[in-house]
Amino acid sequence: TFDLGDLKYEYPHELVPKGQTSTSWLRELTERGVRRRWPGGLTPATRAQVEKELALIAEKKFDSYFLTVHDIVEFARSQHILCQGRGSAANSAVCYALGITELNPEQSNLLFERFISRERNEPPDIDVDFEHDRREEVIQYIFRRYGRGRAALTAVASTYHGSGAMRDVAKVLGLPPDQINALAEAFSRWSDSLPSPERLREYGFDADTPILKRVLALTGELIGFPRHLSQHPGGFVISEHPLETLVPVENAAMADRTIIQWDKDDLDLVGLLKV
Repeated sequence: TFDLGDLKYEYPHELVPKGQTSTSWLRELTERGVRRRWPGGLTPATRAQVEKELALIAEKKFDSYFLTVHDIVEFARSQHILCQGRGSAANSAVCYALGITELNPEQSNLLFERFISRERNEPPDIDVDFEHDRREEVIQYIFRRYGRGRAALTAVASTYHGSGAMRDVAKVLGLPPDQINALAEAFSRWSDSLPSPERLREYGFDADTPILKRVLALTGELIGFPRHLSQHPGGFVISEHPLETLVPVENAAMADRTIIQWDKDDLDLVGLLKV
């Protein structure tokens, strides 16, 4: 038998210079950032916060993840690509020191545990927005850095909703386009529930006709099922070993891109970190 727990995921290590570990290198980069961000020195409270964060990051083995995000941000800035970290990462003094975020959590009194917590067994999620017109440069940098065998974009699974499911079913069953369009009007735009017989009558349909019964029955079964797979605009998974040994991958429709056939919820289930 196969168990998802058998999947062994290891984050890349090539960002660590010889003679360093991911933990020691993250600390060194953080201390460099501390000197830049706080030229007058840290207050005792902020020093304690930095030490607390570094200790928890090391305990959770997230050092390499932080190094990767830092490396990507450094590349973007070296190419004058606008970028900005956001979300709960703004609660982190380490992220601020590394230049990933621009909000000083010391001044904002933000809670780090909203970002990473010992009590929550969840990986950190550092969201970084990049200049839209130059995002592809960042994506291709990641592929060059790690290779398309070890880096891939995550998928987004689109599912069937009411009128969309009905259109595909009705088309297969041979309803003419004008009837399909009219029937779509009877579906709510805010709910996946099937239209009532009364609402169908308002739009000129008899809910008791065999063909309409079949259309509605199949539509109800189809709602919530996957419709198609698309690629996330920038969510990456990067691994020390070939991703094909961990997850199903395929070439994306766009040139020079690889995509994982799982979405973020699937990846969270098996503990794969997303960038």
